[in-house]
Amino acid sequence: MQQIKVGEQKSLRLFGRFSLLLVLCISLLDAGSFEDFKREQAESFKQFKDERDNAFNKYLKEEFKAYKAAQGIVIYEKPKPKEIAKAKPLKTKSVGPKTTIKVKEIKHTEVKPPQQIVIEKVKEAKKDITFNFYGSALGFNMPDGIKNAKFTPQNQKGISSFFEGAASSEYENLVQELLSVSKAMNLNDWGIYQLVLLYSDAVFSNPDESKLLSWFLFNKLGFNVKVGLANKHIVLMHYSKKTIYSTPNYSFSKKKFYVVSNYNKGSVGSLYTYKHDYPDADKPLDLSIKTLPNLSSDMKSKTLKFEYLNKSYNIAYKYNQNLIDFMASYPQADYQTYFNAPVDSRTYKSIATSLKKYVDGKQASDAMNFVLHFVQNAFMYQRDDQQFGREKVMFAEETLYYDKSDCEDRAVLYSYLIKELFGISVVGLKYKDHMATALYVPMEGDSVQKGSKKFIVADPTYINASIGQSMPKYKGLMPQKIIQVN
Repeated sequence: MQQIKVGEQKSLRLFGRFSLLLVLCISLLDAGSFEDFKREQAESFKQFKDERDNAFNKYLKEEFKAYKAAQGIVIYEKPKPKEIAKAKPLKTKSVGPKTTIKVKEIKHTEVKPPQQIVIEKVKEAKKDITFNFYGSALGFNMPDGIKNAKFTPQNQKGISSFFEGAASSEYENLVQELLSVSKAMNLNDWGIYQLVLLYSDAVFSNPDESKLLSWFLFNKLGFNVKVGLANKHIVLMHYSKKTIYSTPNYSFSKKKFYVVSNYNKGSVGSLYTYKHDYPDADKPLDLSIKTLPNLSSDMKSKTLKFEYLNKSYNIAYKYNQNLIDFMASYPQADYQTYFNAPVDSRTYKSIATSLKKYVDGKQASDAMNFVLHFVQNAFMYQRDDQQFGREKVMFAEETLYYDKSDCEDRAVLYSYLIKELFGISVVGLKYKDHMATALYVPMEGDSVQKGSKKFIVADPTYINASIGQSMPKYKGLMPQKIIQVN
């Protein structure tokens, strides 16, 4: 028994010396180094709910590389004319059957999103976040732990640190709520983009942390989105297959990622970022509008006046202000996006009803010329740089709303009206500094060939011109691009 006690005492003395040595060694380390050591050890054993996050988090710790920005592509090579000369009225031969406009009876159903709530009730729930989304009051619960995500320090480690915090939070229900609201409101990708940014801004007042949260959520929603560092600040980049004009972009593996927040603001410059994508997040940002978002109604009325053949006409219609505001938020998308976007059913019904009383009973060519003269004369001509300070192609809905417009805006509106009112095939004609349309109709006049079909020019900007009359500058000139209207 005595020998055992002696052995124990020796062991204790040895352990004490070892402990003292360990304390002395630790005291030689500065506090920062020891904290780094503990953090690294904790990170090595960190497990996330989503198995993709472990590998991606490790990848974020690897060395970022510098990438140079490509300048945004401008949509027109040459400035559009400041003024448009009027055409000498040309009498055209009346052809085609008598017109009878059929106004589609489309019932507009306004579905309230499942997360739409009364602001007063939300105030009672401390964790809820509310914001206005184009007329709808939306509310979401803040995931437990999401505020633990911090962009500290303001470098590559800070990005990884934020990702760890977000990936460790209870984010799953939020992602499902975002998907549920997007589906209920019938949001396209641009609507989802706006929704995520508004939510992130409501959670984090710090712009960098808001962008990092958006990046995390976009990836979880399946969008191919990256972040990078420029001057110690976060840059958010979205992959798009189609060109987003006047927007700086970066290329990774032949894919272009656009800094949408810098649309028409110039280059971001070089930034430091990673190359590979978040696993399974491969969805590009698609700006097309196949069906309109289901926004709250803020219906207003407007009457457009114009003269044609020495007579005055009034065209009255209704529009949803919330939809106008949504469309106004768009960056500069490709032309197919504008030419193929629908119009609110209530707007179409009201304007079709107004036009019907003037064109019913006319021969088809005369009816289409009447609509052409309506688009030519109901709006003042003004270039986008004069009206908006930047290039802006309008949706048909916007052209009806604004008092001023230029060539491509009128081309988009006219093509929509011709397609819907008469069921006629139409294309857009894009020149270096101008836009017109052409119709697939058995009429005479200036034309363009598309495949085996001959399309007759109809220029909605050439005031007083009839179908078949091109501006002298473009007469016989092949357009740079012929835009298909579905």
